[in-house]
Amino acid sequence: MMEDKVFLGQNVSVICKDNDCTVFQMKDETGEGLMTTYKVFPGVYLMYNDYHMKSCISEFKPHCNMFSINHCNEGRMEWDVGDGAYLYLREGDLKIDNCNHHTGNYSFPLTHYHGISILLCLEEATKSLNSVLYGFPVDLIELQKKYCDNKKSYVIRGEKSIAHIFSELYAVPSKIKKYYFKIKVLELLLYLSALELQDEELERPYFYKTQVEKVKAMEKLITSDLETHYTLDQLSARFDISLTSMKTCFKGVYGTSIYAYLRTYRMNRAAVLLRQSKDNIAYIAGCVGYDSPSKFAYAFKSIMGKSPLEYRKSIV
Repeated sequence: MMEDKVFLGQNVSVICKDNDCTVFQMKDETGEGLMTTYKVFPGVYLMYNDYHMKSCISEFKPHCNMFSINHCNEGRMEWDVGDGAYLYLREGDLKIDNCNHHTGNYSFPLTHYHGISILLCLEEATKSLNSVLYGFPVDLIELQKKYCDNKKSYVIRGEKSIAHIFSELYAVPSKIKKYYFKIKVLELLLYLSALELQDEELERPYFYKTQVEKVKAMEKLITSDLETHYTLDQLSARFDISLTSMKTCFKGVYGTSIYAYLRTYRMNRAAVLLRQSKDNIAYIAGCVGYDSPSKFAYAFKSIMGKSPLEYRKSIV
């Protein structure tokens, strides 16, 4: 069982279990996360990760030589990689590491994260893969060295072939999961083994703590009072960060520009007000920073797909 291979932490509990699947729950004051885990081969586990929380503390400790492959399908995850630097996994990215640095603080800047992790206990996995597929040409130890030789995480950004492999894993009929997982894991390992790494792929876009703290404080400021508008120059001066660094770091943390992020935030807040109150649309427009109801209606429809009135009428 996977629980024998790793220590997941005091904040993780088993909420259901059968012969094929174990569901773990991580819970704290910011929300909860579910990890639905399947044993694919002896020593090989596939885990669906669904988190709805702002942050969590991981106490993960491997009890064997492990290798992990993590795919982000939706949302965003922040890793503290040490030395005052942070790394972000965004939609479509693949992160590969040796599991030695999974202990620590994790944040979800968009308050949600959905993806898949494949965990391999290398010694046991090597034996099992060779037994199920004689002559399987992937050396897992060499694969680990290829991507994790410097002991840090390796991130592949938005590779189309990887997207194809994982896209099919997010919609697998229950009756074929057991066998389909085996095929897809073998396919992924073969692909990673054959992938030629280019020099530019070796660059890891880290953001430093001082910058990250400033853009997080900036995000808190601009979302705490939606009726106040700030220019980029005002934000740059207020938080003592250059315009270029501010734009780059904000997009690195939150996945989009400051104005695009704030626009979506305003519309999501407006949607809550439309659902939970009977206030008129002009009043709600003002609450989220729009003086013009017509401009608000246009922005709302561009984000939510319906006009404010249509959205309100659609609520059952």
